[in-house]
Amino acid sequence: MLVLAVDTSTPAVTAGVVRFAPRSTAAEGSDAGIETLAQRIVVDARLHAEVLTPNIVECLEQSALAPSDLDAVVVGVGPGPFTGLRVGMATAAAFGDALGIPVHGVCSLDAIAAELLSEPELLVVTDARRREVYWARYRNGVRVAGPQVCGPESVDRGGATVAAGSPAHAALFEMPVREVTSPTPHGLVLVAATALISGATPQPLVPMYLRRPDAKTIAEREAAKQVGR
Repeated sequence: MLVLAVDTSTPAVTAGVVRFAPRSTAAEGSDAGIETLAQRIVVDARLHAEVLTPNIVECLEQSALAPSDLDAVVVGVGPGPFTGLRVGMATAAAFGDALGIPVHGVCSLDAIAAELLSEPELLVVTDARRREVYWARYRNGVRVAGPQVCGPESVDRGGATVAAGSPAHAALFEMPVREVTSPTPHGLVLVAATALISGATPQPLVPMYLRRPDAKTIAEREAAKQVGR
């Protein structure tokens, strides 16, 4: 099975083509026979829309594949800022619709944690702007808290002993920081392994914004003015 994996939930614009050859039907997080054939990761929060599709094309070319060779798409659905996150999800949906293949959405924080299954107690944090972080906590690879958004001082660290994600924000928690800073194609597909193996119909793509976007409709702005009078 050939899978296109994309994520734009962080400043990293991630695209990759993965060969998924499951060796078992065990739960997600197991050894699932995942081989990354090509990946492109560009770190620039301002370039999501500009570089994602070209990155996908480059990955397909490097893998000597055509879009029609793909069997599924996996996309990170956040949490992440509104503008960047919707670029990846819209692109994934467009590929799925054009090719008639399933598109599976996964939590982007889970994809980071999937690269660190050997850590028994893990905290994953990414930049939510406004001096806040998106976070989730994992025990033996299973999410036990989050995802949530709040100031770093309000994060429930629980029994976490190591952190991962945005280096600057992970460092705030005074614990060892692992060098997995954003979702990878491998991690995204690993989280989606159970759905891919079963051939289950994907759930509708629902972005994890965790808060309302900064941009407001005209009706919302007018309503706010009325309240302020």
